[in-house]
Amino acid sequence: MKKLLLAAAVLGVTGIMTAGEVLPKIEDVDKYMTIKEPDESGLVWYKPDVAEDSPFKLIGFYWYGKDHIYNRLPQGIDLPLTDGVKYLSRHTAGGQVRFRTNSKRVVVRAKTSGFGVMNHMAQTGSGGFDLYAGDGTDQVFWRTTTYPTGETNINSLLFNEGDGKTMHDFTLNFPLYNGVESLEIGVDEGAEFETPLPFEDDRPIVIYGTSITQGGCASRPGSLFTNILSRRLNRQFINLGFSGNGRGEPELAKIINMIDDPALIILDYEANAETDMDKTLAPFMEILREHDPDVPILIMTRIRFASEAWFNRNTMDDPREERAQIRFNHQKNEYDKWVARGDKNIYFLDGGTLLGDDYADCTVDGIHPTDMGFFRMADNMEPVLRDILAKYPKNADKAE
Repeated sequence: MKKLLLAAAVLGVTGIMTAGEVLPKIEDVDKYMTIKEPDESGLVWYKPDVAEDSPFKLIGFYWYGKDHIYNRLPQGIDLPLTDGVKYLSRHTAGGQVRFRTNSKRVVVRAKTSGFGVMNHMAQTGSGGFDLYAGDGTDQVFWRTTTYPTGETNINSLLFNEGDGKTMHDFTLNFPLYNGVESLEIGVDEGAEFETPLPFEDDRPIVIYGTSITQGGCASRPGSLFTNILSRRLNRQFINLGFSGNGRGEPELAKIINMIDDPALIILDYEANAETDMDKTLAPFMEILREHDPDVPILIMTRIRFASEAWFNRNTMDDPREERAQIRFNHQKNEYDKWVARGDKNIYFLDGGTLLGDDYADCTVDGIHPTDMGFFRMADNMEPVLRDILAKYPKNADKAE
């Protein structure tokens, strides 16, 4: 098998060898599959930043201004993070760039730290960027970066429909399962800029969770539920989803406490908790509440897995498999405990309701949502988040 893959790599342009036969590459038989290098003539290149005067506003990297790297966690902190969390923190899930320009073209040029290749997720989602364009909050998907498998350099034309006069709002979404070492955005020379679309409230929504939170397995970054909700709510999300490593470690609660004045904290890590939900959630909550007794916190149980549909067909008992029901109960009991203490800023959401009755059809592998699954999650989370956030307007006292 290794020899076969090596032969395919050597063949490159001609295609893939199988059983002694050289098969054509898809772009050899379908010209529309060809990856085209953009014309860079007449472009001026910009790097996004968090600076106030930057026309390209970097979103989702809370600590970028201190270390100037695209990392979702602070660098050089004295906390014993696992190797998995440290590695995954370099994945740029939830990162965005917002800008407003009259440029006819928008080109993205980036260097990634890996290939973004996974066995059950499209490379456009794991390793690529995608762009939304429009007017204000009325933005629609435009295009996704494309690049050869095994390549770490991205160079893609994402927008070429401008008239050179009309201002458009743009949102560029970062890769979900890849690191980004450098990023430049090319626009036409002489293009003008205006202040990017401001958020309804600049306080971030912080979400801590698992591979589902990180974005497995959206076909492109804009289909991740936190990015969908960011567009709909016009709010900034700080995505702290760590694939297979969202286990409720106290160190992550301490890092969340480093984020100044979050609008909401969402805890969505059940899928990685296994049998430890009863050991981790209470200490995690205590750390958050000791730091801020009033910040709104939403405890969200995990979505349904496809295997539960089979379970439901074969039992008249509780609709959750036993271990899942135990974890659900731990979270509901923790919520009830804080309510009994008089906590008026704690909320609970049954994640099992988010995908609908046909939840088994909403995943790529029985666990991780497809785009349909993520849009279902966003559809059902949106009214819940709107109701919570309405109780905590900016510069107002916490809910009573």
